[in-house]
Amino acid sequence: MTRACLAALLSHWQRSPLQLFTFLAGLALATALWSGVQAINAEARASYDAAAATLGEGRFDQLYPRASETIPQETYINLRRAGWQVSPVLEGTLRAGEARVRIVGLDPLTTPGNLSPVDAGSEIDLSDFIVTGVLFANAETAATLTQVTELPVMTDPNIAPDTAITDIGIAQELLDQPGSLSRLIVAEDQPRALPLLAQVAPDLIRSPAQAASEVGQLTGSFHLNLTAFGLLSFAVGIFIVHGAIGLAFEQRRPMVRTLRALGVPLRRLITLMVAELLLLALVAGAIGVILGYLIAALLLPDVAATLEGLYGAQIAGTLQLRPIWWISGLAIAFLGTAIAAAGALWQIARMPILASARPRAWAMASDQKGPLQALVAIVFLMISAGLAMAGGGLIAGFVMLGCLLIGTSLLLPLFIGCVLTFGQSRASGIIGEWFWADTRQQLPGLSLALMALLLAIAANIGVSTMVSSFRLTFIDFLDQRLASELYVTAENPEQSAELERFLQQRAREILPLMSVDTRLADLPSELLGARIGQTYADNWLFLASDNAAWDRVAAGDAVIVNEQLARRADLWVGDTLAVGPNRVLPIAGIFGDYGNPIGQAIVSEPLFKQLFPDEVPRQFGVRTETPEALRTALVQDFGLPEGRIIDQAQIKAFSLNVFERTFTVTGALNVLTLAVAAFAILMSLLTLAALRLPQLAPVWALGLTQRTLGAVELIRAMVLALLTTALAVPLGLALAWILLAVVNVEAFGWRLPMYLFPGDYVRLGFFALIAAALAALWPAWRLAQTPPSALLKVFANER
Repeated sequence: MTRACLAALLSHWQRSPLQLFTFLAGLALATALWSGVQAINAEARASYDAAAATLGEGRFDQLYPRASETIPQETYINLRRAGWQVSPVLEGTLRAGEARVRIVGLDPLTTPGNLSPVDAGSEIDLSDFIVTGVLFANAETAATLTQVTELPVMTDPNIAPDTAITDIGIAQELLDQPGSLSRLIVAEDQPRALPLLAQVAPDLIRSPAQAASEVGQLTGSFHLNLTAFGLLSFAVGIFIVHGAIGLAFEQRRPMVRTLRALGVPLRRLITLMVAELLLLALVAGAIGVILGYLIAALLLPDVAATLEGLYGAQIAGTLQLRPIWWISGLAIAFLGTAIAAAGALWQIARMPILASARPRAWAMASDQKGPLQALVAIVFLMISAGLAMAGGGLIAGFVMLGCLLIGTSLLLPLFIGCVLTFGQSRASGIIGEWFWADTRQQLPGLSLALMALLLAIAANIGVSTMVSSFRLTFIDFLDQRLASELYVTAENPEQSAELERFLQQRAREILPLMSVDTRLADLPSELLGARIGQTYADNWLFLASDNAAWDRVAAGDAVIVNEQLARRADLWVGDTLAVGPNRVLPIAGIFGDYGNPIGQAIVSEPLFKQLFPDEVPRQFGVRTETPEALRTALVQDFGLPEGRIIDQAQIKAFSLNVFERTFTVTGALNVLTLAVAAFAILMSLLTLAALRLPQLAPVWALGLTQRTLGAVELIRAMVLALLTTALAVPLGLALAWILLAVVNVEAFGWRLPMYLFPGDYVRLGFFALIAAALAALWPAWRLAQTPPSALLKVFANER
C-alpha cells in the first residue's frame, strides 16, 4: 500500500512538471541567496580568527601603549626584569607593489601558547629563524613576498591572508623600526608578588583576552547586515515555494480523497507527503548551495575590498567550501520547506474526506481568514512601533525591521482587496465589473507572489535611499574635510622641517597632519594634532558644539571628538576626555566622521607636541591659489617625488571608488531579490492558468475572444503590481529610516540624514511594472492561444 500510495503522489509531479520546476527553482534560489551570504561571512570570520590566533588575542591578555604609537624596547626589558612574563610583538605593513603585507614579528623564545611557527613543529631550525630570518605565510602571500625580499619564505596555510610571521628582529629591519614594539603578550602563568604595571610601565594599559578578534567585533555589524539581507532574500524565495506547495496540494485533493476512501490511513498519507517534500528539499537545497557558492565567489572580491577600505580588515580573496555554510544552506532549505508546507499539511490533516473535492477550497476560505490576518498584522506593526520608541540595540533594530515587513506584508492582500472592491463599486460596464470581481477572486492565489514583490520593491527603495543619502552626505563630508588644494608627504622625518620651510614661502596656509594611534575612553582611537586656523573654522561643521569651539581647541583648553567615539563612550559636549597622562579636557564639539570605523579626537598642534614631543608631521595639507605651479615647484625645485603629491580630485576619486565598492554587494542582492519576486509572479500565474479555465470559459462563451482575455490578464498583473508598488513606497521609506536612524547608529556609530529621491522611486515602480508585465506575458500568451476545444470541455465537466 505504501509503495502504491507514494507512486500516486509522485505521479502528480510527472503530470505537472511546471509545478515541480517552480518548487525546485524557488527553493534553490532562496537557498542560494542565503548560503551565498553565509559563505562570504564564513570566509571573513575565518580570516579574522586566523589573524587573532596569530597574535593570541583570543587567548592572552595584551599590553598596549596608552597614548603613543609604539612601545620602547626598554619598557619590555624593564617588565621582564621585574618578573613579568611577557612576549614582544611588532606589527607593520610592507608594500609589495600594489599589494600590502602585514608583517608580524614574534620572539620564539618567549611567545606563549605555541604562537610561533617554529614552536609549532616547523622544520626550520630556531637559530636560522632568529639569525638568518625566515618568513611564514600562506601560499598566495608567499608568492607576493618573493618579489620584494630575498629572505626565504615558508608556506603555512594556517596563517591569515596578507600576513607574514617572522622573528621580531627581522621584522624591525623590514619595517625600519629598530627598538620599537607594537604590543606585549601576557602569559597566563605569572610569578607571585609581581610589581604593579603602573609602577613598572605606567605608559601601558592592559587589555583582557577577547573571545573574538577586535576586527571581527568591529565588522560584525557589516556581516549582520548581510545576514539580514540574505534572510530577506530567502523569505522572498520561500513565498514561491509556499505558493507552489499550496497549489500542488490543492490540485491533489481529489487524489487525496480517493486514497483515503480506499483505506490509506491519514497518518501514513501525511508521512509519505513529508518524505516526498524532504526529498525534493534535499535536491533543491543541493542546487541552491552550488548556486550560492557561485554567487559568493563572484561577490567576495568586492566584499574583501569593502572590509579593507572601511575597517582595514584583510580577508582571503578566494572561497573555500566550509561545512559551516553549506550545512546551514541545506538546513535552511529543509526549514523553509517545513515552513512553506506546514499550513498545507495541517489543512490536509483537518479537512474532511469529501471536502477535498471542492475546487479551490483554500482560496474560497481566504475571506474567512481576513479579520484574523488583519489582527496579526496590526500586532506586528504595533510591536515595530513600540521598539522604535523604546530602542534597545542592533538586534532590536532588526526585530523592529522584521515586524514592520511582516505586518505590512500581511496587510497587502487586505489593502488590495479594499481597492478592488472600491473599483468594482465604481465600474460602469459589465466587463469592468467582471474585471474587478475576477481580480478579487484571483487575489488569494497571487497574494504570496505579491508579498514577495512588495518586499523586493521595499528593500530596493530602502537600501537605495540609504545608499543615496550616504552618498550625498559623504560627498559633502569630503568637501568639508578635503579643503586643502594639495596634500604632500615628506619622505622621512628629517625632510619634514625642510618641506614646511619651503612651503611657507609659497603657500597661503600650511596644515600639518599629525596623529597617533591610542586608546581614548578605553576604546581604540586616533588622536590628531591640528594647526587651528581659518580653514577649519570655515569648512568643518559640528553635529553639536558649544560657543567658540575652535577658539577653545586652539587655546589648548578643549578637545573635539567624532560621532563614533561620542556614541560608543556615551560622551557629549561638556563631558571630559583624557587625551594623555594627567591631561583631561572638556569636549567642545562633536563632528561627523563618516566611514571611519574608530574613534577620533582632535587637539591643538601645541598641545599635541607637548603630549608627544617625538612625533614629527610628515604629511601637510596646503592651501594655495596656484596648485599646479606649486606642484611643479615641489618636484623641480624641492626634489619631492611626484607620487608624494596628491590633489583633492585624486583623494575624492579614491574615496568615492571605495564607496561604490562598499555597496556593490547590497546592489547585487537588490537585483537578485527583485528578479526572484518577478519569478514568483510568473510561477503563480502559470500555476493558476489551469485553474482559471472553468472561470474564463463562460466569459469566452459570452463573447470575449481569447486574445482579449489574454490582454485582460496582462493588464490585471500590471494593476496588481501598481497597487503593490503604492504600498511598497511608504514601506521602503520606513525601512530606510530604520536603517539610517537605528541600525546604522548601532552598527557603525554615526547617524545619517535621510534624503528623498522621488525620481528613483518612480523609476523603480516602472521597473516593477515591467517585471510584472514580463512575468504575465507568457501566461497571457498561452491564454490567448488556448484552443476553443479546451474551453468547450469545461462545460462537459461536472464543475
